[in-house]
Amino acid sequence: MKKRKVIAKNIYLKAYSMSELVIVLCIIGILILLVLPNQTSVVAQAKAIEAQSMLNHIYGLQKSHFFRYSKYTTSFEALGFEPALSVNEGGQAVYKIEISEASTNSFKARAVSQSDFDGDGNFNTWEIDQDKLLKETVKD
Repeated sequence: MKKRKVIAKNIYLKAYSMSELVIVLCIIGILILLVLPNQTSVVAQAKAIEAQSMLNHIYGLQKSHFFRYSKYTTSFEALGFEPALSVNEGGQAVYKIEISEASTNSFKARAVSQSDFDGDGNFNTWEIDQDKLLKETVKD
């Protein structure tokens, strides 16, 4: 019988050192921090679409009510509008809708955000009036 000789070979695996991995992770973290502030404005704009949509709906209902009764109203019930529950009330609506003033010739409705999108203490607010002038009164 022949005996086999086992010769151990030094095998070197190519790998990254721990310091190289930490440096790469730090660079990725810095890039993410640079991108995040830009994303908060995109999120705020997307959520503002809810306010604009609801205020345009209120405008249409107010015009319909005006054509029937020759006056505007502050009552959601008179308009046939049921506001969605806000996030503070256990619902999913980000904005709270209210009709701040109404008379025979004018009305003003407002949508106020229930959360501060960028943490600066300002709550995003949109308003619409009888002329369908939709404007952002408080930017967030």
